[in-house]
Amino acid sequence: MSKEPSQKKTGLILAGGGARAAYQVGLLKAISAMLPRKASNPFQVISGTSAGAINGTALAIYSSNFHTAVHRMVSVWENFHADRVFRTDPLGVMLTGAHWLAAMMLGGIGRYNPHSLLDRTPLSELLQTRLAFDRIQTAIEDGQLHALGITCSGYTSGQSVTFYQGSPSIPPWHRARRIGCPAMIGLQHIMASSAIPLVFSAIRIGREYFGDGSMRQIAPISPALHMGADRVLIVGARNQVFNSTRIRTETYPSLAQIAGNVLNSIFLDSLEVDLERLSRINKTVSLIPSHHLTEGNITLRQIDFLVVTPSQELDEIAAKHARLLPRSIRFLLKRIGAMNPNGANLTSYLLFEQEYCQELISLGYHDTLARKEEILAFLEIRSDVVLNDNAA
Repeated sequence: MSKEPSQKKTGLILAGGGARAAYQVGLLKAISAMLPRKASNPFQVISGTSAGAINGTALAIYSSNFHTAVHRMVSVWENFHADRVFRTDPLGVMLTGAHWLAAMMLGGIGRYNPHSLLDRTPLSELLQTRLAFDRIQTAIEDGQLHALGITCSGYTSGQSVTFYQGSPSIPPWHRARRIGCPAMIGLQHIMASSAIPLVFSAIRIGREYFGDGSMRQIAPISPALHMGADRVLIVGARNQVFNSTRIRTETYPSLAQIAGNVLNSIFLDSLEVDLERLSRINKTVSLIPSHHLTEGNITLRQIDFLVVTPSQELDEIAAKHARLLPRSIRFLLKRIGAMNPNGANLTSYLLFEQEYCQELISLGYHDTLARKEEILAFLEIRSDVVLNDNAA
């Protein structure tokens, strides 16, 4: 193995974002290209939320061969079509729309109220055939994986719950509105974690219904640290160059524009806030002499982190490819303004179509390769050894 001896556990944090998660696959593809073909997973701790939970679980299952894991993910994402995620047939969409219309006109229809805008049965069937969940425990027992955490949001408790499967040495945790709960990760956990509110149905796990893990996740970096990560590679889904320019507008925002902003606040904002918090903690800890930390029994520690985010705005890419959505879905989205440029945010989360996913994978791949030396140094992998191993 080309990795230098180290006791540090490297964590990988894969945030949510629906179809935007194709960018994560591009990053993993680039890291796979940097490593020997038979290298094991370089991330001992994996924390996934929403669509990132699906990618993270696939990575954990095939921890023994990182290249194989990434190849399987790429083969799915590069050939995605919306009908592999949710029903797009005209009859299915029409029935769902009629169900919602009847509920709104009648002020509700009791226990027959609609649960979601779209039916995700195709995704459930796809994941059931693709993911061998029993291999997660095998990877843990073989020492190739320390922990996998999947975060969901409880609709009754209002808690952010991270279901984790890992080393017995990891204790459950309980913080304000967020807990860690040991579990055997299965299909229900990733379906719950990726259940975008209103768009997809909530999933029952135990005594409660759960939805998208990004909803109440006020500290998205925290689960990886609780599971033992000493440093974390964080994959974002938004260009971090913040544009503070306020543009005057006279038109009222469309429903899609409002929904897109809501989804951004759910999927993107909390990660940026948590990164700012982590930077402040690291700086504070660095100013405190180590003996004071020991004497005061202060558990805070410095966490090395590296963030990779898109070099382009993903909603702008989505706007170019929106026409690829099935006609039935375009009809539905057009009625709420999602096919207009200012509604592209919403479209970017639902655009599970081949050309869009391929462009996001390509973007993630090239953004990551552009930082090759930085990433190899972060993972403590010598680039000269990697080159020799690959040549062999």
